[in-house]
Amino acid sequence: MKKGNYTYLLLLAFIGFVACGNGNKTASLPDEETKDVKAPEFNADSAFAYVKAQCDFGPRTPNSQAHNLCGNWLVNKFKEFGATVYEQTDKVRAWDGSMLDMRNIIASYNPETRKRVIICAHWDSRPWADNDPDEKNHHTPIDGADDGASGVGVMIEIARQLQMKSTEIGIDLICFDLEDYGTPQWYEGKHDENSWCLGSQYWSHQPHVEGYNARFGILLDMVGNANARFYKEYFSQRMAGNVVSKVWKKAHNSGYGVYFPKEDGGAITDDHIPVNQIARIPCIDIIPEYENCEASSFGPIWHTINDNISNIDKNTLKAVGQVLMEVIYNEK
Repeated sequence: MKKGNYTYLLLLAFIGFVACGNGNKTASLPDEETKDVKAPEFNADSAFAYVKAQCDFGPRTPNSQAHNLCGNWLVNKFKEFGATVYEQTDKVRAWDGSMLDMRNIIASYNPETRKRVIICAHWDSRPWADNDPDEKNHHTPIDGADDGASGVGVMIEIARQLQMKSTEIGIDLICFDLEDYGTPQWYEGKHDENSWCLGSQYWSHQPHVEGYNARFGILLDMVGNANARFYKEYFSQRMAGNVVSKVWKKAHNSGYGVYFPKEDGGAITDDHIPVNQIARIPCIDIIPEYENCEASSFGPIWHTINDNISNIDKNTLKAVGQVLMEVIYNEK
């Protein structure tokens, strides 16, 4: 993700790129139910523990031991919670010409049904703290507690809940790799928007199941900070507006409206773009924006060495997790 919130021309060019290879696949949403069913209670303590467990491996940067060990842990954890687990592995070329070991991890529930919903997040962490206020840290890998691990932690807790009580539809929890290996700020050459979101681009061209489709997808990115407010991201509204309406309505009906303001946000390059444009599955991005933050519109710890477990707030994890539970348990 991510250059900033208002790089519209660059993002539109990116969309033109990922649109290549689009098929005729479509996805539709069912009518809203008139009365919600009560979803299971999302456990924020559990989600926090899963965020911390990822960070304990160290920075999950591509081609590192921490990346490999954490990937193994994710696979085993999803299997422990009863998922059918798929792995996509390949070599992918990065912006600097290096070859990265990609590993997308997909945990499927009710894999036999065609009625499916995606929840996704990236599990890799940034190799460079290139937005750190101290230039000495610009080549230092980050823990990525919020930027990566928070979304995956929410998904693992959802997996634990799904093992105990299944949904009527199929759920695919997708951990995208290589989202955060985009061109660093300190690089003086060409900055290519397509250098971000490599794992989701790969999956969108080659899903884990042939002919795969889903009603919609929900991307989680940086969903653990205490001060997070999730505005309605521009491309999410443009490409999956009915999904935005569905999620924000559930948030307000379940008492978490303060985290999900009914206000428009900026345009953001993230994993939802290839899911929309290549896989042709309507997908939204739940991602925070921060007003009056000089460091970044993504907040003061974004791509800095301070993106660590000390900044993860259980209340935010609870808000996001419970809203997702309300959404998926009310799909028929």
